Amino acid sequence: MKAEQDEDLLEEDSPQENGAETNQYSSVSPPSSPVAQDEPFSTYFEDKVAIPDNVSQMFSFRKLWAFTGPGFLMSIAYLDPGNIESDLQSGAKAGYKLLWILLGATIIGLLLQRLAARLGVVTGMHLAEVCNRQYSTVPRVMLWVMVELAIIGSDMQEVIGCAIALNLLSVGRIPLWAGVLITITDTFVFLFLDKYGLRKLEAFFGFLITVMALSFGYEYVVAAPDQTELLKGMFIPYCAGCGSVQLEQAVGIVGAVIMPHNIYLHSALVKSRDIDRKNKNEVKEANKYYFIEATIALFISFLINVFVVAVFAEAFYGKTNNDMNQKCNETGLLPSDLFPRNNETLQVDIYKGGIVLGCIFGPAALYIWAIGILAAGQSSTMTGTYSGQFVMEGFLNLRWSRFARVLLTRSIAITPTLLVAIFQDVKHLTGMNDFLNVLQSMQLPFALIPILTFTSMKSIMNDFANGMVWKISGGIVILVVCAINMYFVVVYVTALHSVLLYVLAALLSFAYLCFVGYLAWHCLVALGVSCLDFGSRMQLSRHTDIYLLTDMDTDTG
Repeated sequence: MKAEQDEDLLEEDSPQENGAETNQYSSVSPPSSPVAQDEPFSTYFEDKVAIPDNVSQMFSFRKLWAFTGPGFLMSIAYLDPGNIESDLQSGAKAGYKLLWILLGATIIGLLLQRLAARLGVVTGMHLAEVCNRQYSTVPRVMLWVMVELAIIGSDMQEVIGCAIALNLLSVGRIPLWAGVLITITDTFVFLFLDKYGLRKLEAFFGFLITVMALSFGYEYVVAAPDQTELLKGMFIPYCAGCGSVQLEQAVGIVGAVIMPHNIYLHSALVKSRDIDRKNKNEVKEANKYYFIEATIALFISFLINVFVVAVFAEAFYGKTNNDMNQKCNETGLLPSDLFPRNNETLQVDIYKGGIVLGCIFGPAALYIWAIGILAAGQSSTMTGTYSGQFVMEGFLNLRWSRFARVLLTRSIAITPTLLVAIFQDVKHLTGMNDFLNVLQSMQLPFALIPILTFTSMKSIMNDFANGMVWKISGGIVILVVCAINMYFVVVYVTALHSVLLYVLAALLSFAYLCFVGYLAWHCLVALGVSCLDFGSRMQLSRHTDIYLLTDMDTDTG
């Protein structure tokens, strides 16, 4: 009887156009393109990892090992070159005083990744696919554009990091523009690794994380930072003597750590395990092990970030340009125009940081630093490619080969980077990171608001929907993170000192805030603010979510 009532209700809410049903929520998988139907298409989920089913204890290392992989791939976004540069600038500008900000941002990131993983496990769909079913066409396309901008911005940072690493490793023999071009070919080579199996691909990512840990860990041991000051900076939420420079850096840490496309990525990666979503206990167990794995992965990424902050806090905090000139002239590693001869506070970036490490701790420190940066750039490039593939498939129902996908995004990312590398110098190339961090900060609401919206809807998540505590705390966290990042954007724009840019920024900000307000309205309705539920679209969403869940169960069966 209930099924018949559901069918009647579905018929009432499904509009018909020219006799054809247009209900977009009628199936769990996005409709395939004609090309995808005619040709076999390989994705990350071609082979699913089986979960041991003969383990009865509450916690099993065998099951944890089976679930290990997606969290570590996700954690690579916390170790990309943009994060590394944010870390080293934090240490150079504020010493150990902002480590508690890094810790807090990582914890917030873990909670957000938990929501992303739960959405993927419970629904069997990633965030982009759910957005495709819950938002109408125009907002859905706008959302896709914003997420693509974040992915391209991240890709540019990874290209910059790889080019600088190759330049340092070759002692300047590989110019920056050549390093930028090299990143095109090596990415395609690495992406063929998943042809050898999912677990081997995940193992390779684990190897790159190990390379980063050993590289930056070596710098940490050589620098021998003050452990007492490090612990004080990590657990005492206070910044004595800090000014606007340190405040802006603190905001930059949050913007660098929490990346929008990583939410979409993690919600998709968890689909790689063979889980029976009809079995509530299996879903609950998967959520538990994925959270444990994500915690371990982000703890390791946090330690690596701490290594970088501590090295630059110990070696460079409070130093001047003259100090570095004197030190580096003794070794002969310093290019003549790298640091001006004055007593201004030392300004460092990924390139300068490697040179100065070589000046202070020897050439080995420079080369090991470059190896770590290269590993960070390569690993982030590959996960960024997967993010782009999942986002495009989910939002647009387009299925492109990884070759075409990489060619598109890498071409967009490389063009401006290559122009800067050819016609400018490394100072301008590394300076692009500030703009790219701002770009990604602006895209954060387009991942955080949808993930809180959908994980709070009982019609989608059933018994796994967010409780009141998670709804309130999640809303507060997202509000704070978005406010912090908007402050970061305002600081960056006001530093441009151009009336034309101010006017352009004002117009874009108005359109931007209108779209964020639209998403926030949907979110507030999902959180239970019923007085705002006055639109027919939200009424439609509540009905279709029920059928979405029913269809998912049918599809699984």
